[in-house]
Amino acid sequence: MVILDSVIDIPGTEQAPKNPAGGVSPVPGRKGYIGPSAQGAAQADAARSAPSSESTNDLRSKSSSVAARPGAIMKSMNEQRKPAEDIPPVASAQAPFDRTVLAAPPTTTNQGAPKPVARSSNTSAKRAASRKRNRLATGFLVFAIIATAAFFSMVAAGAIVYARIASEVPDPSQLLASRSRFASTKVYDGSGSLLVELTDATDMTAGRRVYVPFEQMSEWVWKATTATEDPNFFRYSVGFDPRAILRVFYYLLTEREFVSGGSTITQQVVRNLLLSPDERNSRTASRKIRELVFANELARRADYPREKILEIYLNEINYGNLAYGIEAAAQTYFNKHAKDLTVAEAAFLAGIPQSPVYWDPVAHEDRTLLRMTDVLRLMVQAGYINESQVAPAVLQMGGIHYKPSPVNVAPIAPHFMNYLRAQLDITYGRRQFEEPGLRVFTSLSPTVQAIAEQAITENITKLALKHVTNGAAVVMNPRTGEVLAMVGSVDFYSETIKGQVDVAIASRQPGSSIKPFTYLAMLEKGASPATLFWDVRTTFTDKYGQQYTPTNYDNTFHGGVLMRESLARSLNVPAVLALDNIGLPAFFDITHRAGINFPPNPQYGLAVTLGGAETRLLDLTGGYAALANGGNFMTPTLITRIETNDGKVLFDIHNEKPIPVFTPQHAYLITSILSDNSARSKSFGPNSVLNTTRPTAVKTGTTNDTRDNLTIGYTPDLVVGVWAGNTDNTAMKNVTGVEGAAPIWRQIIDNTLKGKPAQPFLRPPGLIEAEICLDGGHIPSDACPTDRRAKEIFKQDQGPLASDENLERGVRAGDPNYASVQPAPDATPSSEVKISNPPNGGTLGRALLSIRGVVNPPGFERYQVEWGVGDSPAEWKWISGPHLSPVTGDQITQWSTEGLPNGHYTIRVTATAGGVQLFGYSRFEVK
Repeated sequence: MVILDSVIDIPGTEQAPKNPAGGVSPVPGRKGYIGPSAQGAAQADAARSAPSSESTNDLRSKSSSVAARPGAIMKSMNEQRKPAEDIPPVASAQAPFDRTVLAAPPTTTNQGAPKPVARSSNTSAKRAASRKRNRLATGFLVFAIIATAAFFSMVAAGAIVYARIASEVPDPSQLLASRSRFASTKVYDGSGSLLVELTDATDMTAGRRVYVPFEQMSEWVWKATTATEDPNFFRYSVGFDPRAILRVFYYLLTEREFVSGGSTITQQVVRNLLLSPDERNSRTASRKIRELVFANELARRADYPREKILEIYLNEINYGNLAYGIEAAAQTYFNKHAKDLTVAEAAFLAGIPQSPVYWDPVAHEDRTLLRMTDVLRLMVQAGYINESQVAPAVLQMGGIHYKPSPVNVAPIAPHFMNYLRAQLDITYGRRQFEEPGLRVFTSLSPTVQAIAEQAITENITKLALKHVTNGAAVVMNPRTGEVLAMVGSVDFYSETIKGQVDVAIASRQPGSSIKPFTYLAMLEKGASPATLFWDVRTTFTDKYGQQYTPTNYDNTFHGGVLMRESLARSLNVPAVLALDNIGLPAFFDITHRAGINFPPNPQYGLAVTLGGAETRLLDLTGGYAALANGGNFMTPTLITRIETNDGKVLFDIHNEKPIPVFTPQHAYLITSILSDNSARSKSFGPNSVLNTTRPTAVKTGTTNDTRDNLTIGYTPDLVVGVWAGNTDNTAMKNVTGVEGAAPIWRQIIDNTLKGKPAQPFLRPPGLIEAEICLDGGHIPSDACPTDRRAKEIFKQDQGPLASDENLERGVRAGDPNYASVQPAPDATPSSEVKISNPPNGGTLGRALLSIRGVVNPPGFERYQVEWGVGDSPAEWKWISGPHLSPVTGDQITQWSTEGLPNGHYTIRVTATAGGVQLFGYSRFEVK
């Protein structure tokens, strides 16, 4: 019967004294305890020894007055059990009932007179009181047994519940897996400066986070934190504060809910990581119990040392302004690592997590400084610092203004950053770069980005009257593929022009800027810069029977022109002829190799070489970069290096190898043509915006409907692609190839390379130079005039074709049919057909011109006079004739130059003599 003793003998409860008469104790477990079987006898003895003067009512009153406490009851009972000689014994409750006692009084004997039995008047009352006391003691004993059993049942049930809850505590790996997985991805520019931190944009609570181990935290961090949040963290071996728990249950009883926290750091870790969101936000007893059990189990396990729990806590808590964890907080507010925090900075941060909104350093700097003072006082109480350190620490932090950069919004290059994030998402997946967190080093040059933005803003403003409202640019390093700048619109935040649409990566028609790749494919098939094209009206019929007749930008035809001039002047008909020669598959193959891709469309025809298929400015610029890089392709990239937060390298541009996509010789030949200012002067003029002060290859492109205008060009170390137009695809007004995008391109090139030495395009081995006749592109025949001879560059195994005198005459005549006509022996032009006025190479004004000279070949029959634009006109226009009389040093005819625009012109006299045509030319300039 130890149970009763354990219930009664508790601290703060008065103990029942031993029986002074016989040492018999009514308390189980005490010396002299006689057990329940002897209870009746003991009561009889007690009754017998009770004083006769004490009434039953007095006993009842005393008994009821102490009934509230078990100890008092026992004391009362013992006090009543005093010896009394005059009280007759009472039968034990267990003894047989003797009926003879009441049958008759005792009989007399012969030895004397009978003695009557002495009976007190109070005997019956005393017996009734004794029986009542017996019943009271028995009832109390039964109550004690039941209460004890209930107590231990509750203890057993509690133990079972505790064991069940404790079994749910995960092992260390599961706990670490439960911690917040997201970490901000830090993005740096090309110089290593932090640009922005990226998080899950769909989660408004996500922010900066970098997980750091306990060893990489300043000691002041954990000292300030424990002094503030849990001063007994290292003192107690349990996961809760016993005093705080008593306070919690006090409020539970008084307020009927948990209105006092009392949570230790361990409990906070449990609540944040091991409880569901719904449970952690509830204020129920079951949640608190589970939290206490989990915390206690964590605290007593060897695999959860105090430092590990504190490490998890310091990496989880919110320090405001989307800074989660101590490392993010240190970098957000002080631009340093957690391991470098001073005592003042650590105290400053330790006060924020209790209420990140109220103690926000950005919005409420004064409040945060007051809170910091409280933290320092707590650190003094904890013995971490002394009183003399408080004031200097507060002084150190005063006057600092905190302006953390916003999460997910970069201060510069918004289109660049948006495209970067999309690329990270595609390459690594959102969970990979938003949860573990990465360190991304980009190729962005803030200086070049600013140059490009300024150039677009200034020049688009000038084009407002021509309905040009938007522009875009991509600037790259051709050797590495690094994108130094990307401008997707003139104003990212403008709703009027839909500025958030990134035209740099939008699909637009490239216009003539795609032509170099058509000619490149033709070079691969054996052509050369001296290959002849007949720029005459030509109608093409496709396999579906549809006809296509291309025209040039100036709406004229130019006769026989070589590849160099065709590409440099951006003539359309030769480009279509070139594509018709190589075929669409070869064209798409070479553009694909250059990283230029078009949406699949079975309806593509020859117009794709004029920009009839859409592609991206970024890809087109990357294709030109391959030309600048000697035929070696580097994928355009915004990233130079990617590391995980623990330093593992995922990508390094230095490990990327260039992909040879064109031969260096063919790439150089295209570069030579695009950088030949003389070759493009006939269309653009010798001093156009395309003519820079350093070797530069460039090509313009304008769609027929003037919806897109492009200029893409490069030096050996820089490539720039520019687009101008309208986001909504509306047409521009009278914008030429050098008015829209070209000035922007020129400004970016000049300002980016300002102060840097000019670099020549290096000629690769395997090239030769040879003389050709500009009339046909072959080796000059004896009939090729001296002024029609020039040097051209060839791939060594693709030299110039053999001389063809007949072809030369056909080109000079502007008639492709001459290629099949054999000339008569005397068909060579002679001094008998020549023009003396205007003089060859002279300059004329606008007036009525007297054309003078000699037209008197042997066998003269007739002559006629024509004129054309340029030094080698593709089209001849009639002046006069036929004239049937020869001329010998007199006027041939008259012609008015009024109305002619400035430029180069040619007059041709064609004389027929003996069935052979002879020519005389005069080339001049009109100003």
